[in-house]
Amino acid sequence: MISCERYGEHVLQIGLNRPAKRNGFTREMLHDLGLAYGQLHSDASLRCGVLFAHGDHFTGGLDLASFGKDLLEDPLAFQPPVDGIDPLRIHGDPCRKPVIVAAQGTCFTVGIELMLAADIRIASPGTRFSQLEIKRGLYPLCGATFRMPQQCGWGNAQRWLLTGDEFDAAEAYRIGLVQEIAADPLARALELAESIAKQAPLAVQASLASSRTGRIEEWMPAIAASEDLQEGIRSFQERRQARFTGK
Repeated sequence: MISCERYGEHVLQIGLNRPAKRNGFTREMLHDLGLAYGQLHSDASLRCGVLFAHGDHFTGGLDLASFGKDLLEDPLAFQPPVDGIDPLRIHGDPCRKPVIVAAQGTCFTVGIELMLAADIRIASPGTRFSQLEIKRGLYPLCGATFRMPQQCGWGNAQRWLLTGDEFDAAEAYRIGLVQEIAADPLARALELAESIAKQAPLAVQASLASSRTGRIEEWMPAIAASEDLQEGIRSFQERRQARFTGK
């Protein structure tokens, strides 16, 4: 229920593939998504990931029947697979490569939380969003309670977290949940991913890590010693496109 294939040489397309059930998340899907993120994280030839959904909808949210009482009794019980990375960035180290999300149709609950845990988000004009747990006597369990206030602002976050109301792509763009609205969000996400993949991989990963931690100096020794830095300098001097190798 998770598809995984390369797009070009350096981009990994990761697809939610349960369209008959609006890509409602099962325990198996979350496990396999963790494996896909693990592949992106560990494969040196991959430089950027794109998370999208097959069918008309990104996801209708968690399939609670699949998780049973485990989720309610211990929200932190789910652990990513041994060779995987938690796509929700709650357990363990995050994926060191950037992830772009392309959303369409329904994007509820865990769909928003996957977006908030990613790095760039694109949505189609007709995408509908809702963090609707509050309407079921719950609260968001996968990161929205702290990431939405951080990324969208306190008032904007509470407006939607505390009501569970639906909002549209224009509102998602206004509050910063999505960075772009595109008629074909997957095509636009792949375009951005290829642009990122052309940059120096070590520098991209250092920039992402520095943005997450607020530290600057930790990655500079590796960058200063890299072949890509020398290539970047040469390409500037020779007025040509740099050809980065990730070394």
